[in-house]
Formats: sequence, C-alpha cells, structure tokens
Amino acid sequence: MTDVTGSPDDVLHTLFRSDQGGHEQVVLCQDRATGLKAVIAIHSTALGPSLGGTRFYPYESEAAAVADALNLARGMSYKNAMAGLDHGGGKAVIIGDPEQIKTEDLLLAYGRFVASLGGRYVTACDVGTYVADMDVVARECRWTTGRSPENGGAGDSSVLTAFGVFQGMRASAQHLWGDPSLRGRTVGVAGVGKVGRHLVEHLLEDGAQVVIADVRQDSVGRIADKHPSVRIAPDTERLIRTEGLDIYAPCALGGALNDDSVPVLTAKIVCGAANNQLEHPGVEKDLSDRGILYAPDYVVNAGGVIQVADELHGFDFDRCKEKAAKIFDTTLAIFARAKEDGIPPAAAADRIAEHRMAEARRP
Repeated sequence: MTDVTGSPDDVLHTLFRSDQGGHEQVVLCQDRATGLKAVIAIHSTALGPSLGGTRFYPYESEAAAVADALNLARGMSYKNAMAGLDHGGGKAVIIGDPEQIKTEDLLLAYGRFVASLGGRYVTACDVGTYVADMDVVARECRWTTGRSPENGGAGDSSVLTAFGVFQGMRASAQHLWGDPSLRGRTVGVAGVGKVGRHLVEHLLEDGAQVVIADVRQDSVGRIADKHPSVRIAPDTERLIRTEGLDIYAPCALGGALNDDSVPVLTAKIVCGAANNQLEHPGVEKDLSDRGILYAPDYVVNAGGVIQVADELHGFDFDRCKEKAAKIFDTTLAIFARAKEDGIPPAAAADRIAEHRMAEARRP
C-alpha cells in the first residue's frame, strides 16, 4: 500500500487519479463553536460499511491530516478484508492536541458528523481517543463501537489487538525458526501505551526477554515498576540497534520502517501493532534484501477491529478471541504465498486482500 505525502496536490492526485487512491468519499468537518476540525475518509464499502477508528492528533497541517486519513482508511480496507470481516475501510482524524482541545461538546459535534453519513462509516477508538470518548460520541451516533460495557460496548479493544500481534509473532517465529515459542528470544517493543503494554505481558508469559522504549516516561515507568526484568532503552533509535535483538515490535505511530531505521535494525523479525509501518513501498524490499521477515502490520494488528466489529452484533469476548487467534494461521498463509510468488510478505498480503475486495464487487 503506497502512502501519500501531506501536500495538497499529492492528496488530490491520490484521491482521484492514482492506483493508490480510489477512496469513495472524504468528508471535511468543522464546528466553529467547539473548535472541531476533522476528516472522515471512506476508502471502500465493497465488503460492507466502512469501519475504522478516530485518531485525535496535532497534525502539522490540514493537508497532513487529510493524507493520514486517506492512508489509514485504505489500510483499514485491507485489514478488514484480511480479517475476514464484512466491512470496508474507513478512518477519521480530529486535528488538534487532545490534551488541549478535547471536550464533551467537541466529541458530540464529531458524533453528529459521523451520524450524518447514515452508517457508511462506523467509528471506534484510535490514537488519542478512548472508550470514554466513544461513549460520548455514541450519544449522537449509533454507528459507534469501542464503547464501555456499561454503555453496551466491548470496552478496550487494545487487549485483543495485542493478542493478535502476539499470534503474528508466534507465526513469524514458526516460519523463521521452526518453533512458535518465544522463550529465550529478545523482543524490542517501541511504544508501551494502550497496545504495547498488553503485548509485553504476553511476551513475558511466553518466556521472552523484553526491551522497551517510549517517549512517555510514565508509560515506561508503569512497565518498569511491574516488571523489573524488562530492560529500558533510552529511545527507539537505540532500541532498534540492540545487540542480540530477535524481534522488533513497532507499537507507536506509523513510518517506523524507513531508509534510516532498516539499515541499522538488528532484529530478524518485525512484527508490531503500529499502522502503516512502511514509510514508502521500497522499504519492504529493503527488509527482504536484509533477510528480515516482515509480518504485515494490518494483518497482525487486526484483533482490535475484530472486537469492535463483533460489538455491532452483540459482543462475545471468547468468540472474538477465537477469531483473533486465527491471525496465527493467516500470517503463516501470507508467508507461504510470498514464498510461492517470490514477493515480500507485504505484497502477498495486499494481493490476498485485493482479491477478496474484487470478488465482492462482482455482480
């Protein structure tokens, strides 16, 4: 999947003319009374109503926000297709620092914009938004998931997101080393927030040695206090250079795999929760050339969207966990397809997802 840059010309070119575009609808939302500025992008409804979270982030420009929404929405189409869900891909971004401008009235205004789409887009949590926020949005929009159990929802979707990433890691280990166990392996986790902290728990339970890094010292402190055996890297730059690192798990924002990080990465496997980890299309070949196995991000981090999709039909945690466990088999199938076609795993995953979406569009 090719990303776009933040310039207006690139955004419009991708939306209307490029092979990476094809978005069905992009809505720019503004509510002056609350300060809301948001973008809702619907990439595809071929498999069903678009589904994807709401990101609340202080973008450097409106064009950058639109570009991110387009990239994330397209990624959700592929993620939902690979997860076997009857949903297309959509995503929303709210522009601004959530710690500065997030208010109840702003979230209610956002909910009204989502509701105006009549169910073409179903929203949920993402970076900068939480279960409590979705409870507020749901007061104005019934097409809201990721709500609290007290309000008819499934609660925190990061639990199953982390579980799915863990299954992707196990599959990667099985493919590369012939054993799914991570016992004795050293895993570096970049970002130990909502998803990363749960992933650390899975890794420690499986006997892995864990190294972490996060820009938020409070997040690092929580892990260190609970698990003194976890090593702490000063920053991600030094984490990826850790000697003896077996697996690298990017669990923060996108673009973690780029022209600067890939040449110095010591791990043999990359498998993490962050969306859009490849900064540009050539990165997947760079990883392959270095002999680094890449588990496509939108495949292994699908546990959360499996959960929020299930919420629409009456949430059952055990049923969702069973579906998320299948990420292990799906990841292995992608590696097998990549080997058969002689292409990187990310390209193999794209082919499988595109085939399912194409089949759904046929009359």
